[in-house]
Amino acid sequence: QVQLVESGGGLVQAGGSLRLSCAASGTFFGINAMAWYRQAPGKQRELVAGIARDGNTNYADSVKGRFTISRDNARNMVYLQMSSLKPEDTAIYYCATIVPDQPGTFRVGSWGQGTQVTVSS
Repeated sequence: QVQLVESGGGLVQAGGSLRLSCAASGTFFGINAMAWYRQAPGKQRELVAGIARDGNTNYADSVKGRFTISRDNARNMVYLQMSSLKPEDTAIYYCATIVPDQPGTFRVGSWGQGTQVTVSS
C-alpha cells in the first residue's frame, strides 16, 4: 500500500503559476506510473498528467504546453508544475499511483487526499 500526500495548492490569479508536490511512502512494488488527476465542482475526476517509470509522460489536451509532470525517484516525490493558469483549471488536484489491472489495462492503485487549486480571473 502506498500513501500519498499532496501539497502546494492555493489561490492564484489567471496567468500565474503553481507547483504541486506529492510525497509517496509505503510499498512501491508493482506501480507502473504516477499521475495527477483533478476534479472541478460538478464534474467528473479527470486525468491531467501521468509519468511512467521510464520517464515517459502524457498530458490532457487542455493542459499540454502549460503543465509539466516530473518525478524524483530518490525522494519518492512527484511534481506538477502549472503555468499560464486559467480559471477553468480550478479544481481539487489528486496524486495517484497507476497499477496493472486486467492484462493490458491499468487502474488507480492509491489516491492522495487532494489539494485545492483556485484560479481567479
